[in-house]
Amino acid sequence: MNTLTIQLSKKEIDVLFHKYKEAIVKQTPPYAHWQIQINGCTITAYQSGKVVFQGKQIPSEFYNAQESKLPNKQHTSSLILPQCGSDEVGTGDYFGPVCVCACFIGEKEYELINTLKIEDSKVLKDDYIIEIAPILIKNIPHSLLILDNQTYNRIHKTNNMNAIKSKLHNQAYYHLQNKLGKLADFCVVDQFTPKENYYRHIKHEKHIIFNLHFETKAESKYISVACASIIARYAFLKAMKHMSDTFSFDFLKGASSKVDQQICEFVQLYGFQMLEKVAKLHFANTEKAKDLK
Repeated sequence: MNTLTIQLSKKEIDVLFHKYKEAIVKQTPPYAHWQIQINGCTITAYQSGKVVFQGKQIPSEFYNAQESKLPNKQHTSSLILPQCGSDEVGTGDYFGPVCVCACFIGEKEYELINTLKIEDSKVLKDDYIIEIAPILIKNIPHSLLILDNQTYNRIHKTNNMNAIKSKLHNQAYYHLQNKLGKLADFCVVDQFTPKENYYRHIKHEKHIIFNLHFETKAESKYISVACASIIARYAFLKAMKHMSDTFSFDFLKGASSKVDQQICEFVQLYGFQMLEKVAKLHFANTEKAKDLK
């Protein structure tokens, strides 16, 4: 059974009831204005302003009515359970892999992580990500894909960045589906390209996951995407540390002018050929670094 909770004003609750005035009116539970049933969905409007939708067929219009609630957020919003979400990390970094994760959050998982500070990994400090990511990995069904730099550079010869990300997100969802047996009815992708382009990029894939919801800044709106972002960031940080330990070289994140200088230093130590194992060579930083030599 799916559950969706949103917060509405008294006026909005009255409008909602009027909209479904032909619905079956059920016995009103304590502290509720009313409870109705429509097409396999029970809607309960509480005096607190909370409106709860439960059933297999929650009207899709309410999924996007308000932003989904992340734990410890102090704003009125909605919470869709169960839900799946996916996000990627590393696509803006010259050094290091691309990490994509898809997560499932049901009521059980939500209760387990509700006390944690779950937010978009970009606004969390790396130390905190390293602390909480193992908890999420242990308690949340997820699929994590790590595309190393050597493979990335080979694939990028025939696939642009958005095509690579589309295929990784699709594969992550396919693996998650295999783990769960069935994905949640509501699955969201942190949008990096329009929906039609996403499906165009993966049209030749053997397994394609359809019925995904695409939304920008989803990592700050949906708890499943936020969790996916944290796990992917954790994997990226671990990969960067492994690279640094392997080459005794403190790789910088991002793609700044300081990274340009680092490229020169790395090439002087290990040669240009070795760069393909630690960097995304198509970035403009590669050419800019040559000019610095």
